[in-house]
Amino acid sequence: MFTKRVIPCLDVHDGKVTRGVQFGRAEEGGLRNVGDPVELAMRYNDQGADEMVFFDITASAHGRDTMVGVIERTAAQCFMPLTVGGGIRAVEDMGAMLKAGADKVSINSSAIATPELITAGAAKFGSQCIVVSIDCKRTAPDTWKVFVKGGREETKWDAVAWAEEAVRLGAGEIVLNSIDADGTRAGYDIPITRRISEAVGVPVVASGGAGKLEHMVAVLREGKADAVLAASIFHFGQYTVADVKHFLAAEAVPVRIV
Repeated sequence: MFTKRVIPCLDVHDGKVTRGVQFGRAEEGGLRNVGDPVELAMRYNDQGADEMVFFDITASAHGRDTMVGVIERTAAQCFMPLTVGGGIRAVEDMGAMLKAGADKVSINSSAIATPELITAGAAKFGSQCIVVSIDCKRTAPDTWKVFVKGGREETKWDAVAWAEEAVRLGAGEIVLNSIDADGTRAGYDIPITRRISEAVGVPVVASGGAGKLEHMVAVLREGKADAVLAASIFHFGQYTVADVKHFLAAEAVPVRIV
């Protein structure tokens, strides 16, 4: 049985880690400043995180330059794999982040706008480097649609269909973000996580809604996710990565204990 991964997520805005609820945005005052991304990454590295995800939520060229510096500094001090997303719109952007020290790049809205970007990235860097992040929201009973532009704009895509298409195009991993659950700490969206996990042949990372350790067990077991991604519960000191892993191990969920 494969070990399950525990992955802290850092949303980076102008070089600082922030946290919102249900995709709250900086211009609306919906973000809390959490701290320095490299310091937080070092903390989670020491706690035994399996990976670290950075999302650059600064929509500017200056923000991307800042993010390159964050990745370079983190990669120089941490030994866990790093994934970076946000503002990656071309193969050249992928290359810049990988050169800075990222192990994987995550694309979201740009993958919807330019699906061939998935294929081009996989061809140049390998599918294992290409993560497609999907922001989904329940729009009707038993229906989840894909949203872009920070959860503001609904697309034509059904979430399961887009996950299948992204993998067909070359994605090596799916990060599934529930907009409904994001930052609420009320639990992951298990039904859509399970559907996508059963539909694709690549790892699925569950994101959005972690509030209790039991939520992680549920989405890994019932949602069939390969990994759990969380932000608030780690940033505000509710749990450490080690707390999560020891709880999962006690529940017979296979994890890597440092």
